[in-house]
Amino acid sequence: MPSRRILPASVLVFALLAALSTLPVALAPIPALADYPNHLARMYVLSRDGTAAAHPHYQVAWAFYPNLAMDLLVPWMARLTGVEAAGRLVLLASQALVVSGAVALEWSVKRRFAFAGFAALMLLQALPFAWGFLNFQLGLGLALWGLALMLRLADRGWPVRLAAHAGATIVLAACHLVALGVYGFALALLELHRTASGRSRSVETLARLALLAAPAAGIGALLWAFGDGVGRPGTTWVWSMKPFWPLLALNGFDRVASCLGTAVLVVTVAVLARRGALRLLPGGGWIAAGFALLYVAMPTTLLATAFIDVRVVVAAALILPAFVVASPAAGRLRVLAPAAAALVAALNLGVAVSLQLSYRGEYDAMLDSFGAIERGARVLIGHSGEGDDPPLSDLSEYPIHHAPTLAVHYADAFVPTLFTSPGKQPLRAAPPHRHLDLPDGGLAPAALLAAVARGQVADAPAAIRDWPRDYAYLYLVGPRRPNPLPDLLEELASGSRFVLYRVRTLSPDGAQAGLTAIPPASGRSPAPAPASRPGGP
Repeated sequence: MPSRRILPASVLVFALLAALSTLPVALAPIPALADYPNHLARMYVLSRDGTAAAHPHYQVAWAFYPNLAMDLLVPWMARLTGVEAAGRLVLLASQALVVSGAVALEWSVKRRFAFAGFAALMLLQALPFAWGFLNFQLGLGLALWGLALMLRLADRGWPVRLAAHAGATIVLAACHLVALGVYGFALALLELHRTASGRSRSVETLARLALLAAPAAGIGALLWAFGDGVGRPGTTWVWSMKPFWPLLALNGFDRVASCLGTAVLVVTVAVLARRGALRLLPGGGWIAAGFALLYVAMPTTLLATAFIDVRVVVAAALILPAFVVASPAAGRLRVLAPAAAALVAALNLGVAVSLQLSYRGEYDAMLDSFGAIERGARVLIGHSGEGDDPPLSDLSEYPIHHAPTLAVHYADAFVPTLFTSPGKQPLRAAPPHRHLDLPDGGLAPAALLAAVARGQVADAPAAIRDWPRDYAYLYLVGPRRPNPLPDLLEELASGSRFVLYRVRTLSPDGAQAGLTAIPPASGRSPAPAPASRPGGP
């Protein structure tokens, strides 16, 4: 039979791609994911807490927070492996959970391996994962496993289901609230499908939904009472991007590769559908329609966590393949779907490997530059261009944006853009520096920094209002450009994507070699922070 010949080959290809997918994590001294260096810097601070080497500029402030996967795992693992190795292991574990969770969910639905694993490999370089939303990635992998478990227990007694669901809910809430939301939403859709198909009565469905909601409601109450808030207020919709995110979500660092991969998938599905070679299993229609509506309704930013709607797209793309099968009439066409997914996975993997190789020397130069910083100094990060977050012109630049935050560990520095958002990370700037903190802040453009230094901006953001006095060093990341303030900034180190400057000492009145005097900070009203992408792991 054709299927008996195809299955071993598909498993072999899958295993090979899965092994190769670990290459991007292994090829660079630090994985080149946008937010990852920032998270790694926080892990160093957490791992030093309570020791004689506790960080001088940051305080650990644990509370009943969600979104703590890395914060709970890495410092604990670092006792055995060191922080850098622990971070890599958690990153690899999150990728393994996503892939294996997709396979487990498909097995629970179909009792066989088909193409969900290929879809998961294809999505390992998707935008939320490539940008280093590691807590979400790990939580989403666990959510897939939770869904697989609940489907296997669908006809068991309610005490068993409730115990399994409560355990999954607690673990997912600790990992990431969006992953918990994906898990709960998918379960609710499947319960509604049971009612619509006549497999359960409406009263029974309501009772089952109430049982499913109970653990999440309890966690929500605890977060409200003891969690010190969940993120910060802030909900925004970016309707203009809704038609485009499904095209751009497939690859977080290369828009062309993302669009090309999406085109391959759309054409593949269209060909299979036209030949009658695909069909949705019971519940698949509810999953597809439900997540489509959720994507349209979901804001881009919710509780100061960004790209929520893009995360929904990726979650749906991981769940839906478990409910799609090749029809009996598919014949040889049944190999087309896994082949297309494998092709796109290989394309995305090639982009990721190329990016990681390009950052090997860059991150080495960055680590070397920390030796030029006086220990305990304040270090500001700016951008040589416009400071767009994410960078609009070249997404491959994104992994350098947060790399200088590692000065927090290597030079015991204070860096205002280290992630310390209340309700999301258990870290705070020490009181002497808190007025400069930008826990989710973007990078100030070099032109703005120059204007502030010359006294040409009356309402500068608080973190940079007096930056020539407040900071001893400045990193400008982005394309190499001439020194914007040669009389104030002395170049110390550089790479192809960054320059480290020492800020020359100002006289008491702010005068400095042709610079207009900078008035003191007192008496100025606070101003908004630089444009930021309020992200999160």
